[in-house]
Amino acid sequence: MGRVVRALVRPWVVGAAVVAVVGVGFGLYWFQPWKLWQDKTVQEALPGTVDAAKSPGAAPSGESSASAPARPVTLAGGELISHEHATSGTVRLVRLADGSHVVRLENLDTSNGPDLRVWLTDAPVKEGRAGWRVFDDGQHISLGELKGNKGSQNYVVPGDVDPARFNSVTIWCDRFDVSFGAAELART
Repeated sequence: MGRVVRALVRPWVVGAAVVAVVGVGFGLYWFQPWKLWQDKTVQEALPGTVDAAKSPGAAPSGESSASAPARPVTLAGGELISHEHATSGTVRLVRLADGSHVVRLENLDTSNGPDLRVWLTDAPVKEGRAGWRVFDDGQHISLGELKGNKGSQNYVVPGDVDPARFNSVTIWCDRFDVSFGAAELART
């Protein structure tokens, strides 16, 4: 009888071990907990300001100083508030000299996480837990993956999108459908 019991227990133990290993592997993939201890800092200059900084006071070749290129203009901005994770920094909606638009995150400081995106949305920014999940209820445009959880970075608004239709920006965790932090865009 002892052999029968051992023969029955062995497949059950092996099966349980396989299920446990698969479960741990899936949990690690899904939650990516190591990102909580990994920071990625990105420092990008605002597009359209680098060329002018190369030679202060000098117009680009072939142009007179009277026809110097237009500078970027801030159309709206706001302070990031924390939602699911502590988040701080500022957000600006900027029209560049060529008429295109970028969302600029400045002095961003948030947690790293899986599948973080920068969204331009029409949702109101709400404090606390009430604001964690509102941004996918209405219209939103994903401007791409978050480049880094710290620093200053730019996100191009697609040319066919009217940025005036949107009034907030969120750092959105697409994996768990939750906002890490968000900012109301106050028009300037």
